[in-house]
Amino acid sequence: MRFQKHIGGRVFAVSALWASLMLPGVIVSEPALAQTELTRKVTARVSPTYPDLARRLNVSGTVKMVVVVSPNGNLKDTRVVGGNPILVNAALDAVKKWKFEPAQDESTGTVEFNFRPNRSAQ
Repeated sequence: MRFQKHIGGRVFAVSALWASLMLPGVIVSEPALAQTELTRKVTARVSPTYPDLARRLNVSGTVKMVVVVSPNGNLKDTRVVGGNPILVNAALDAVKKWKFEPAQDESTGTVEFNFRPNRSAQ
């Protein structure tokens, strides 16, 4: 009896982990700092690399983050507010390389990355 309970708990934990990775729109609750799209012009934009694991699992989805841009145009802070955990790191790696036009004050807004598997390249 104890053996069955022990295995049952592990199966549940593994199932919960698998579900969290497979759900296309896992949302992390975070108070929204900005509800609008970032209006500051991007002078250097880097596209995210679609993760190999996401491609193998045919995972698609949108990663949404709030970014804070300093007056000199460099990224100051990022906070992920939604997206599949498999896709989040690729989005963060890309947006950290972005450069923005200079301004007098900090700017805060949302940025979204849409990930869709490329069906022609397999």
